[in-house]
Amino acid sequence: MAEKAQPAKKPQSRADREADRRRVILRAAVEVFSRKGYHGCRIQDVAKEAGVAYGLVYHYFKNKDELLESVFASGWHGFLGRVQAEILRDQHIAARTRAIVHVAFEAYRRDPRAVKVLILEVGRSPAGGAVNRGSAFSEVIVAAAQMFEEAQRRGELPAHLDPTLCATMLFGCIEMGLTSFVMGIVDKRDDAAIDRARDQVTETFLHGITGAQPAAAAPASAPRAVEPPSKPRLPRTGH
Repeated sequence: MAEKAQPAKKPQSRADREADRRRVILRAAVEVFSRKGYHGCRIQDVAKEAGVAYGLVYHYFKNKDELLESVFASGWHGFLGRVQAEILRDQHIAARTRAIVHVAFEAYRRDPRAVKVLILEVGRSPAGGAVNRGSAFSEVIVAAAQMFEEAQRRGELPAHLDPTLCATMLFGCIEMGLTSFVMGIVDKRDDAAIDRARDQVTETFLHGITGAQPAAAAPASAPRAVEPPSKPRLPRTGH
């Protein structure tokens, strides 16, 4: 019995081919930025990694700064979408916090090189000035601050805490936890270490924030009496 002929695959449109090439170049840029850093990366290195002609990179990106900016934008967009999904869940603040930290550490588990580029080359390198990281980061801070404010209304978080500071502290904890891996301080080959770091960052943040108490005003201390200088003693002489 003759096998049924498979329908021919629909040829890619020009737009699809362009998008695929751009994705390949962006992925190659992640690999090169991760290995060599911003200053050590050259456009020809990216072209070689992507397996494309040198001039094709410039067809999609005018220079190395734009390439780094596009790497950040593509990586950040996916992360932001996953974080916002957890922020919008109708759960206790502790559960949502754990989920946000989980998203961040799973992103590192899946693609450590991309996270390394986002933290070191975009976040810490002077070259990261090419990327408007502040405006991108503020979006997730605002969303998280609203989450903490809602938690206060629900009685899940002490009312005296500043929701925006809670949000910045949460993502600061996450970033420094991931930095310990991307800088090699913690062995990134130990998969269980990622789980331990994720749990430690979560529990340290939750216990430090939800258990915080308003700082008591320091009691005013009474002015200390100033003693008059003592008279110098003259040496005693014998008679």
